[in-house]
Amino acid sequence: MDIEKQAAEFKTAVARLTAEVGKVIVGHKEVVEKTIVGFISGGHILLEGVPGLGKTLLVRTLAEAVSVKFSRIQFTPDLMPADITGTNIVVEENGRRRFEFQRGPIFGNIILADEINRATPKTQSALLEAMQESAVTFAGERMAFEQPFFVLATQNPIEMEGTYPLPEAQLDRFMFKLDVKSPSVAELASIFGSTTGADKTHANPVVDGPTVLRMRDLARQVPIAQHLLEYVARLVLATHPTSEQCPAGVKQFVRVGASPRAGQAIIGGAKVIALARGRYNVSADDIRECAYPALRHRLIMNFEGEAEGVQPDQLIAKAIEATPDIPDRIKRM
Repeated sequence: MDIEKQAAEFKTAVARLTAEVGKVIVGHKEVVEKTIVGFISGGHILLEGVPGLGKTLLVRTLAEAVSVKFSRIQFTPDLMPADITGTNIVVEENGRRRFEFQRGPIFGNIILADEINRATPKTQSALLEAMQESAVTFAGERMAFEQPFFVLATQNPIEMEGTYPLPEAQLDRFMFKLDVKSPSVAELASIFGSTTGADKTHANPVVDGPTVLRMRDLARQVPIAQHLLEYVARLVLATHPTSEQCPAGVKQFVRVGASPRAGQAIIGGAKVIALARGRYNVSADDIRECAYPALRHRLIMNFEGEAEGVQPDQLIAKAIEATPDIPDRIKRM
């Protein structure tokens, strides 16, 4: 199959998936789009918002629109790591007893980690290997997951009672962090109308697992110019207070900047966006669009930033403003 036909099918599949999720999810266009971008590119997504905004519904709807195995893990303070990864159980056969590994809910394709910040750090750490390696190790045996493997976690704002901050190592494993905002008046009215009537809307499967993997492979083939790779690198360094690339407005409030995973997330998301919009190469606008969700959870504020309540998006905007997409050496050519 030629590349143009594959690209056209990619665009069509993304449009169908977006439309199918949109049948159930009212509003939240940006959240839906970036969730699908993360899913196709192979990243994991963290959704943050107060209860009742449809975060869990979004994940369930995405799972309905994709023909893969869906698992839900409800995080609670008494949840244990074995409740996620699985554990050995005693099985009796022909009068003999033996241990058999009982797989946990992490063995799925789309995993909903609901209210992830309500579990203790010990339990949260059970996801570290799973999210990075797409596998778990139990009793010295490494067990890989079936692909695609996608963790979509929801969390309530940290200031709400009964929550635990996610460790930086786990936050860094999320490709994007998406803030779920309250809907508008028109969107609320539409939600009330669709959820209080006799008919209930459900999403229908429009793609399957092998299709998603083919789309992922195609997205990785999208070219990106060398100067744009350097642009992403300079954007990431612009969040590091010790870097020469960091503007004063960022340096004042940030203690630790973004990791290399942030740059990988930006480029991976930008490639999917380019193909989904009918283009065969990444643009600087694609990069800037992905910078906010890829960087906002990777910036650790210093005391001054925390005290003044500085939002990460404000600092990301400063970093973008201070970082040209074309370096001076290219402009002079």
